[in-house]
Amino acid sequence: MCVGSPVLAWVTTHIDRRSLLTVTLAIMTLGHLASAIAPNYAVLLAARLAMLVVAALYTPQAASAVGLVVDEKKRSGAIAYVFLGWSLAVAIGLPLVTLLAAQFGWRAAYAGIAAVALIATVLNFVGLPSGLRGTPLSLAGWLEVVRNRQIVLLLVITILVLSGTFQIFVFIGPLFASLAGSGPQTIGITIAVMGVIGLIGNVVTTRLVGPVGAFRVSIFLVGTMVAGTAIWAVGAGYLAAMFLGSAISSVGFAASNSIQQARLSTAAPALSSASIALNTSAIYVGQAIGSAIGGALIARDLAIGVGYAATAFTAAALIVVFLTQNEDAKLSSP
Repeated sequence: MCVGSPVLAWVTTHIDRRSLLTVTLAIMTLGHLASAIAPNYAVLLAARLAMLVVAALYTPQAASAVGLVVDEKKRSGAIAYVFLGWSLAVAIGLPLVTLLAAQFGWRAAYAGIAAVALIATVLNFVGLPSGLRGTPLSLAGWLEVVRNRQIVLLLVITILVLSGTFQIFVFIGPLFASLAGSGPQTIGITIAVMGVIGLIGNVVTTRLVGPVGAFRVSIFLVGTMVAGTAIWAVGAGYLAAMFLGSAISSVGFAASNSIQQARLSTAAPALSSASIALNTSAIYVGQAIGSAIGGALIARDLAIGVGYAATAFTAAALIVVFLTQNEDAKLSSP
């Protein structure tokens, strides 16, 4: 997905967004259906990997399409609203899929996801107007993205935020079990609470980004993540402190990504397909870095240090957010 997102954004830049997104969702539907009827693990893995190549295309092009159907003043809030889906996936989708798989098996879970994907495909085709085409992306356009200091800084923020978050999130079950002696029920409740809080944070973000401004909202969201990881670090080993830290971090967990997409779209609207595609890549780079660091610390019996490492990354992200203020001022100046 990291590699596929920018490459596919470049290859498909001339295609109508309704057709592109509808076909993408249709392939996703077929991928889930193929997963449900896979005869063995090798076929299942192949289906998932093939589907992920196409999945990398949807997020940046969906954000790009939103930028084409709303006026500039409403663009940031609209994009943030669209990415409520990320929070809903954690708060509602993940628990439902887990329950479905536990009750009826993994084939039923994939079949259920295929049915939902089919509905999304139809709604996408019916809801989006035709004729949505962004600015064609040339090699010069990609070079322009790389030379745009604001875009680069925003991509760095994404990497740092995801690196800090995923040091804890990926291993939240083992960390709660080893540091606080928590069982599956407590861990499940914690994840559910994180999902709900993340959803609320995203909803609030969509309301605030217009009147308050994307920069200030970004400061708040990343700041909550710094506070949450710091509480986790200091209170590691105490269930209440770890739960509180997780809850506070969740405020900005999904919403920070939404605001990143919105800021990228306004930093250079003509380059939004490319910049948001690169942001999708940055998300997976951050996940890889965070997972690697968290896993390395746990493997060396240094689980107590995971919170401190996560705090260092989120604090670095907050510093970079402040650096983007001057670039926002340049963009808004006549």
